[in-house]
Amino acid sequence: MCMSLRIEPKEMAEVLIKIRKMSFAQEMSIKLGKSLSMSGDLYPADIAPVLGPNKYGNMAVFPMAWGFTHKATTKPIANCRVETADSKPLWRDSWYRRRCVIPSSWYYEWEYPVYDEDSRSMLEHRNTKKIKFAIQTEGSEVTYIAGLYRYEEHNGMQVPMFSILTREAEGTVRDIHERMPVILDKNSLQDWIRPDGDPSTVVEKALYNMVIETAVEYHRSPNEFISI
Repeated sequence: MCMSLRIEPKEMAEVLIKIRKMSFAQEMSIKLGKSLSMSGDLYPADIAPVLGPNKYGNMAVFPMAWGFTHKATTKPIANCRVETADSKPLWRDSWYRRRCVIPSSWYYEWEYPVYDEDSRSMLEHRNTKKIKFAIQTEGSEVTYIAGLYRYEEHNGMQVPMFSILTREAEGTVRDIHERMPVILDKNSLQDWIRPDGDPSTVVEKALYNMVIETAVEYHRSPNEFISI
């Protein structure tokens, strides 16, 4: 998936202000050399506001960097297929013990335009500019995206890193891409982040009714990333 997120600053102003004041977030920003704005369009390697369990198991907001790192690549591993999250070594421990939620206004996806009678050659198709779509949960101002997280050492600091879970696309999203994030209902968030919860049961309730609109052009090029 070629994906980025949108966080509207007005909708999440209270959360963003709270995180920016955290000494941990400020140190994390310095160690990673990343902005703490956490609003607007966010891409892999950026710091984002993420929901996870605090020491009492209750839901709280934390700053986390987008994308696990791995010695096999210099690119952040931004996405994880839910079908193999419980078996692949990179994800397995987080799948069972460290789950999080990334609240966003919507997410973006890019795809080539589809015509009813498409007689273009393969070269013409590839030279066509992709369309940017904004996708959000139907009937909600916030789209809650399921993720996994872990701690990694960066410049002498233990930094929380998250990756977004993806699934086979359903509903209208299937018309533009074969994959989509695992999107949760607000009532499922606490069950998802509970370390002793059953993630498979929550995933079965994932939402797929999305509102899709042609998005405005972004002004910042996304970082390179890989999906596993």
